[in-house]
Amino acid sequence: MIDPSEDLKAMIEAAKTAGAGLERHFAQLAHLTVRSKTGPADMVSIADEEAEATARGVLARSRPSYAFLGEEGGIGGGDDQSQQWIVDPLDGTTNFLFGSPLWGVNVALAREGKVVAGVTYIPVLNELYVAETGKGCWLNGERMRVSNRTALVESVLACGIPFSGKPDHPVFAREMALLSADVAGIRRTGACAVDMAWVAAGRWDAYWERCLNAWDMGPGIILVEEAGGRATGVDGGPLDLHAGHVCVSNGGVHDALIERLNAALEE
Repeated sequence: MIDPSEDLKAMIEAAKTAGAGLERHFAQLAHLTVRSKTGPADMVSIADEEAEATARGVLARSRPSYAFLGEEGGIGGGDDQSQQWIVDPLDGTTNFLFGSPLWGVNVALAREGKVVAGVTYIPVLNELYVAETGKGCWLNGERMRVSNRTALVESVLACGIPFSGKPDHPVFAREMALLSADVAGIRRTGACAVDMAWVAAGRWDAYWERCLNAWDMGPGIILVEEAGGRATGVDGGPLDLHAGHVCVSNGGVHDALIERLNAALEE
């Protein structure tokens, strides 16, 4: 079992408390107030907003000096910009609103722009993933490791699919043309938090997406790395938390996947 720092303890409390509130809303979906953020396919509910406020309150009590970045509330928190909580209170909002259990709470801690601790909580599945630099990746107290497959043809990959209002639809079509015939399967859960955690747990061999935010990928980066995997940009370059794209894998299929993702950019 991981020996959590005080920061990680606060993150676990924030994720579980926010998740409990979300589960209550999930049981009464018909009564939720929902609105569109940027278009019909980009929705937010009062559940998202309440969950972020809950998580933010827990984290602020623990470390009031740390800065904060949340999907719903933006930038705030304390004056210490070198240490920042990064929170997605409900990753997989569309899944949540349509009754799918594949959604979760993301809480990450970044120091000088590098994620040093992460928590992904998937309440309906009762899965709590935690990781901290040098301490491994853990699911409900059990140590997790990435898969050991090295051939794409034996691998199951996960990805994000651009929806209405998102860019890169032609690029995604080329990715599928280059990959689908050479892998064991390609999946989309609709929640980056779930996909990245499942790479860490060895359920998927890799995951990529081209249009993401720091709060989507924050915890998943360290979950995968501490599980023995690899995290880069989709171009194979060093990962930038704020660059908007990510590719994580077990390491064994990483280079072959990146080669095809880069080829998909060539029309």
